[in-house]
Amino acid sequence: MNFGALCLIAAGGALGSVARALVGWAIPAGRLPWATIMINVAGSLLIGWLMGRLTPVNEHNLREHSFWVVGICGGFTTFSAFSWQTVEQLQKGHVGAAVANVLISVVACVFATLLGWRLTR
Repeated sequence: MNFGALCLIAAGGALGSVARALVGWAIPAGRLPWATIMINVAGSLLIGWLMGRLTPVNEHNLREHSFWVVGICGGFTTFSAFSWQTVEQLQKGHVGAAVANVLISVVACVFATLLGWRLTR
């Protein structure tokens, strides 16, 4: 990895993080953290599509991979927030909401990643 790739990752990460914050602001939280779920599904769809287009990573696509996959998707998706919000639901005694959050997020994101990858084939 070179300095140029790191700069692309940083720029993409900044943009992805800002996009994540805007989506979180635009979609109010309810019993489930719908903004986080939607971000994770959209990010999973995007990363699946990108990896379908950019695999294998090589010298010809390293810049695009660095910016889009590592930067944008890394800054945009929120599994750390997902994990914390699940713990918060458990701390509040909302076991059903915690389980629903895990199931919806994991199943929908794996499906979206597969769909994104399949869209490139």
